[in-house]
Amino acid sequence: QVQLVESGGGLVQPGGSLRLSCAASGRIVSILRMGWYRQAPGKQRELVAGITSTGSTNYADSVKGRFTISRDNAKKTVYLQMNSLKPEDTAVYYCNADLQTYSSRRDYWGQGTQVTVSS
Repeated sequence: QVQLVESGGGLVQPGGSLRLSCAASGRIVSILRMGWYRQAPGKQRELVAGITSTGSTNYADSVKGRFTISRDNAKKTVYLQMNSLKPEDTAVYYCNADLQTYSSRRDYWGQGTQVTVSS
């Protein structure tokens, strides 16, 4: 059984910072790609940032220069450092991992963590 457990969400004022973490556990052979998505009320889920097993990253245009994704392969953990937060960053943030277990390769999702940017 594979689990992705997120932490670090909360309420922050505009211009503030938050750091999200997502730890993978279970019978994992390898994690190929990890990423963060978000979904605001009434909107589709969108990619925020992704990182490969070799450290290559990609970002949504709306967060470039403000958010940084990183990962610790030994801890099977991905992080999202969010700086200069804006009200439009308010959303539920989901961790995603493309990983190989002993039986299959597929996408897994975390349960989501709420980020609210408001004064």
